Amino acid sequence: LLVESTYGDRAHPPEDPQQALGAIIRATLRRGGSVLLPSFAVGRAQALMLVLQRLKAAGEIPEDTPVYLDSPMATAATTLYQKHRRLLRLAAREANTLCSGVTVVTTPQQSEKVSRTRWPSVIISASGMATGGRVLHHLKAMAPNPKHAIVFPGFQVAGTRGAKLVEGASEIKIFGEYVAVKAQVSHLEGFSGHADANELMRWLGGFERAPAQTWVVHGEPAAADALRSRIGDELGWRVAVPEHLSQVSL
Repeated sequence: LLVESTYGDRAHPPEDPQQALGAIIRATLRRGGSVLLPSFAVGRAQALMLVLQRLKAAGEIPEDTPVYLDSPMATAATTLYQKHRRLLRLAAREANTLCSGVTVVTTPQQSEKVSRTRWPSVIISASGMATGGRVLHHLKAMAPNPKHAIVFPGFQVAGTRGAKLVEGASEIKIFGEYVAVKAQVSHLEGFSGHADANELMRWLGGFERAPAQTWVVHGEPAAADALRSRIGDELGWRVAVPEHLSQVSL
């Protein structure tokens, strides 16, 4: 058995990520700022569009809040979502209105203007860990302004810009320049598509018999080792974390 361990050493916060995002957006709009959502282009960006739609429908954020989708790959993926909307596990109304109220940014020139507008808005842009893509222009423009908010709705790999921002970096290097970080930075792990340690253990606990060997993969060393320890202690399974480039015969 191969089991991932992205969150093998922690549990997701108990807060509802949709409500938490709504609260951040409301507070940011009140102070005249905009919210930047660095997002994975496929899956996460569309999920965020749905969350924003639901927040507007529930009156949690103003219905006229401008929302921008600024990622060529996310735009292409959203087009596929719309083309095959009948396959989505959504109510027909939500599937049909996924893009309602969303302005799709097409050119790099339009992209650079979005985060510099004086009107408060919500911007969804890739990449999700701020390692590249159009989100960098938005970060450079928005990070120095305390009115703005930067919200990471996904896992951040150690060493990436996203991880450094979540860890509280006071400045970040973008396009060869150091940019001061004065905007509010938040990390909503509840949006992650990865199970946390407790969810993984519940899933493993449902096996009728133990695998002959369990390998803990896809996680930072500390997270992988923590999950390995729990599996061994709580389930009594034969379990290990494979070393980098090691080979195993099945």
